[in-house]
Amino acid sequence: MNTIEDLGKAAKSSARKLAASSGADRKSAIYNIAKALIDSEEEIIAENAKDVSNGKDKGLSDAMVDRLIITPQSLRTMSSDTLKVADLDDPVGEMIEMKTMENGLQVGRKRVPLGVIGVIYESRPNVTVDISALCLKSGNAVILRGGSEAFHSNQVLARVIRTAISEINIPEDSVQIVESAERSLVSEMLKLDEYIDLMVPRGGQELVNMVAAESTMPSITGGVGVCHTYVDGEASLDMAVAIVDNAKVQRPSVCNALDTVLVHSSLAPDYLPRMAERLGVAGVELRCDTRALSMLGPREDIKLIPAEDEDWDTEHLSLVAGVKIVDSVDEAINHIENHGTGHSEAIVTENYSTADRFVREVDASAVMVNASTRFNDGGQFGLGAEVAISTNKMHARGPMGLKEITSYKWVVLGNGQVRQ
Repeated sequence: MNTIEDLGKAAKSSARKLAASSGADRKSAIYNIAKALIDSEEEIIAENAKDVSNGKDKGLSDAMVDRLIITPQSLRTMSSDTLKVADLDDPVGEMIEMKTMENGLQVGRKRVPLGVIGVIYESRPNVTVDISALCLKSGNAVILRGGSEAFHSNQVLARVIRTAISEINIPEDSVQIVESAERSLVSEMLKLDEYIDLMVPRGGQELVNMVAAESTMPSITGGVGVCHTYVDGEASLDMAVAIVDNAKVQRPSVCNALDTVLVHSSLAPDYLPRMAERLGVAGVELRCDTRALSMLGPREDIKLIPAEDEDWDTEHLSLVAGVKIVDSVDEAINHIENHGTGHSEAIVTENYSTADRFVREVDASAVMVNASTRFNDGGQFGLGAEVAISTNKMHARGPMGLKEITSYKWVVLGNGQVRQ
């Protein structure tokens, strides 16, 4: 097994070659990955089955196991999503702006790759494919370190990707993966600033905090989602029921899934029973404040329990949602300010002024009006996929697609000018 420093050296060398490669070659390499995923279905699913079995034996939650599973259909989705990345406009070499100065100099900025990106992530094997495709498209080499729970899946996917790109004359070390689940290697990776230009953690609060504390290179240290939907007093009942249901139930184990519903007191008597009935069918446990609990309970067909203080600060990642009644949009915004993580927030309302105020005052990477928080996603925003969803405010915010993993250099064109 190569050492972490070996991976860094190989990545740095490959990054230079990758940055000089043609957009056509990088596109062809990603097309070849999409084909190879389908061609390698049997091997990939067999290796994934080991992780799923191990996860169940170790008592992983249903949400964690759900993140692990690769099916023939999900593999086809990975392949399709990879093609979407391949077909995006090539960001490398794009002139962001060019202007002519009074002395005749032409001054502009040219988009360039960051160099080498390190990614430490948990659970979801599709991240291996998404990030590899995005990094290749943007001319960046990548070093991947997946979680131990998806070890076999990530290793086989990385092998498939490396073989596929080498067939198109792209250095196979443009994509590398740490071939051990040893936790100490993560700390080594975080000190590899000589070779890695940006570190991206994708996982829970513990991982994000560790990267923030230990990394010696710039890092994206946000991404944890405690997400809210505020149902305003002037919301459409049908729309609000459908949006909350989608935000909570469609895929509860991801970072942009709803965690807390805030409901205006004037609408609560009509709205809460309908919402609870819809979520109850899906098996959602509702952790309610005192007013919501008295309005809804007791009922045997819906899981209703009193909310604890920590529920408002919890990213549930499962079929659990907090429910709180508020008396104004001010109270809703204050609750989000105190308990949100700046990830994804939504309002359901028919009042334009209220919606506008919510958008202006809520501090988050994405704010939705009359739409599910589940839309905060690179694919849904037309980016093809994302390296991560950043809750940082510097460098990149929200889904990080191709342009968010590039930098720029200033380009100056003259005809003999010298500075006076």
